Parts: sequence; C-alpha cells; structure tokens
Amino acid sequence: MSSLKFGTSGLRGLVTELPDGVCKAYTLAFLTHMQKVTGVTSDSTLLLGYDLRSSSPRIAAACISAAQAFGMRVENCGPLPTPALALRALILKAPAIMVTGSHIPADRNGLKFYRPDGEIDKIDEAGILAVLDLAMEHPITPDEPTTIMPDALQNYINRSIAVLKPRALAGKRIGVYQHSSVAGDLIVTILQNLGADAIALGHSDIFVPVDTEALRPEDVAFAEDACRKYKLDALVSTDGDADRPLVADENGVFIRGDSVGLLTAHFLNADAVVTPVTSNTAIELSNLFAKVYRTRVGSPYVIEGMEQARADGLKRIVGFEANGGVLLGSPVTTGGGTLDALPTRDAMLPILSVLGMAASKDVAISALLHDLPSRFTRSGRLEHIPSTASDPFLQGLLDSARRDAFFAQVGTIRASDAIDGVRVVLSTGEVVHYRASGNAPELRCYAEASNDSRAEELLQWGLKQAQEALSLPS
Repeated sequence: MSSLKFGTSGLRGLVTELPDGVCKAYTLAFLTHMQKVTGVTSDSTLLLGYDLRSSSPRIAAACISAAQAFGMRVENCGPLPTPALALRALILKAPAIMVTGSHIPADRNGLKFYRPDGEIDKIDEAGILAVLDLAMEHPITPDEPTTIMPDALQNYINRSIAVLKPRALAGKRIGVYQHSSVAGDLIVTILQNLGADAIALGHSDIFVPVDTEALRPEDVAFAEDACRKYKLDALVSTDGDADRPLVADENGVFIRGDSVGLLTAHFLNADAVVTPVTSNTAIELSNLFAKVYRTRVGSPYVIEGMEQARADGLKRIVGFEANGGVLLGSPVTTGGGTLDALPTRDAMLPILSVLGMAASKDVAISALLHDLPSRFTRSGRLEHIPSTASDPFLQGLLDSARRDAFFAQVGTIRASDAIDGVRVVLSTGEVVHYRASGNAPELRCYAEASNDSRAEELLQWGLKQAQEALSLPS
C-alpha cells in the first residue's frame, strides 16, 4: 500500500513512490485544478523551488517538464526556503510548487502546492485528486535545464532584514547551525546585515532530518557544546526547508516552538493569535492577546483560523504552530518597515523576533521566558506506526471508561477533547495529548505541566503507555 498522501503540509511519501511519472501526474493535476478555480491559463508562469535532499532536483525537473508540457512558463527559483517561494508566488500572483519533505527522513520527499493567493486548502487537495491521472503516459523528453532565477531568494532576504531596525543585532554573537537546511547560508547573510557576528556551524552535505518538535539527542548536545565553545548569545537553525525555526538560548537550551511563537506574536503586538491545540496554554494564561483561536494541527487549519480572525475584526493577526513556524495573517509594522501578510509557515520571522526582542530589552535570550506563565511542553513520537494501528488506539480512547482507566496512573481527567487526536486535561491542569502525524507513520505524544521535569515525566509515561497498548517491543 502506498504511503503517498496529502498530510498536514502537502503531499508526502517515500522517494520510491515519487518517480518522474507520478511527479508529472500530480503537477498536471494541480495545474488543471488551478485552471478551473483560479483562472490560471496554460501560458501563465509556474514557480518551482526545492530543498537540499538528494532526490529533490530530480523531482523538481519532472515537475518542470510537466509544466512545460502543459504550456506554462516556469521560473526555476532553485534551492530556497519554502516561505521564500510562497512570498514570490504572492508577489507575482502565480501558482507554485515546492519540492520538499521538510523534516522527515531523506528516504521521503514531497510536493507542497501554492495557489496564486496562498497555500492550497483541503478543498483544493480534493480537487487535485479528482483530476489526477496516474495512468497517463508521459513521454520521455530530453532534459531542458532552466536557469535558476535569484529574485525569490532576494525578495525574502529583503523582507527578513526589514523585520528589525538597521544593526539591531550589533554586538551579538550568534551561531547558525546549518546542517542541511536550505537556509543555512541565508541566515548568516541576514544576521550579518543586521549587525550580528554570525558564525556558521555544523554544515552537512548529507541530509539531516531535523524535526523541531522531536529533536535528536545529537542536536541538543551540539547546541550546548557550540554555545559554550564559541561563547554565543544564541544558536539558531531551521528544519530542512526553513519553515520551522530553532532558537537556543545562551546556554544552548532550545526554546520550545510554541514559546517561540508566543514571543513572536508578542514582539509583533498581535491582537489575535491562531494556533493548534498542541501549543501550550501559556498563550491564554499570558493575557497578552485580545483573542486566541485554537485549531487542528496543520497550516490549512491555522489559515482558516486567521481568516476567521479577520472576519471578526482583529487587525494584527499572527498564527503559529507548536513546531515554531509562524504565519503572518495581516500586515504589520516593524522596526525596519512594514511586512505584508505571509500566510505560510516561516522560520526567519520568529528567529529574528526572538533575537530582536532580547536585543531591544538588553537581556539574555533565556530571560525572555521569565515573564511568561510557567507552562512547559514536551513532545515525542513512536515511529513506524501506520494508521491501521494508531487509528484504533485513538478511537479506543474516545470511550470514557477506557480513557479513565488508561490515564488512571497519572490522575483523574478534568476535561478532554477530540479536536485533533485525543487530548486530556488532568485535575492538576496537566495535559497529555495523542495524535497521529499527518506527514509520516508516527504516533505523537504531547505533555504539558507547570515545570519541565514533570512535562518530561508525563511524556515518557505517555510514550511507554502507548507503546504497551500498541504491543510494541521496548
């Protein structure tokens, strides 16, 4: 059975399930659907970008070939962050395809589709599948290399520099953990333009699956060692396609993505925050925002929430996910100018917001969390859990008696919901939440408590409990 499917952020699957014919078929289906619903014509321009996975250039070439066969011009934006491609698409009001598997392992990849007005939604996904013809014969055509155009990347650099005042980071020593992120060099350039002493570290020619919600022990150790060795004020990084940030403080301790999002929204003076149920409850408890909207996990749902916030009359709308990716739902004025709305996950905006907030307050990065409610979230995952196993597990927890028995070891349940998976709030206010990943065969577990050690204790309990329930080996 194929693992290729639309998840919380585009089409994902094994590289072996993305041969040229399949990539071409999905490209043609996307363009056919765009022709129906947005007025895109066969002589319009398609934007194409990709990350640094070894399979990405080949998949990108197949998509370009299909678009050219459809009659479209193609602007090859080359390797660049997903939000940079999305920004270019909004500027040109053109459709776009990003070849990326984001943070998932190198044996997987995917396609992320953009309408001329932003990310596709679940209705668009259904429309693409409705016209998809995987049986179509695609003639073998000779490679026609397209020149890589730098405009998309430069637009994004200019936008990022405008987040802060000129030389706002002067005197700051910031490490950039490059690994195989498509933004590895770009982050250094942006930080240097803002006056920082930016130090490139840890570059890898082999793809590294950095997941900002489930960091590898070696990433944690790398941050601690680098901050100590180079006497850094912060260490920053992203996932593979640079739509999820990583920010470590001066001690090399990574700040949770939802806390990064909260700080970013505060820095941007947001009056509305839109975030999934996996983000911690410090967002509400902080009383920093006029309204908080909770959604299912996935950028399409956050975008829906931001649209609702606009309909409700909110003016400065910031969305973010627990992975730290920030979606800007409205224009905002910053120290360096005005940023137009960019309703797709972005890593540079939160990185610069956190660094800029600490610099403007003249405090260490770690001090930014001192004024926030004491809520700590930990997350982990059980890998290689197909939906045929996770679905019955989650379905079983919908039964109140089974749910009470399952969680009896850690306390009584005060409330529960099934907005996305199964989330319970214990009588202590602590939270345990299970959901199946939309991007990979994984069962994710989230735990929230008033201190970090208790959150970690709950997480480990939750993973062990689920492992036993699924009859997995220890």
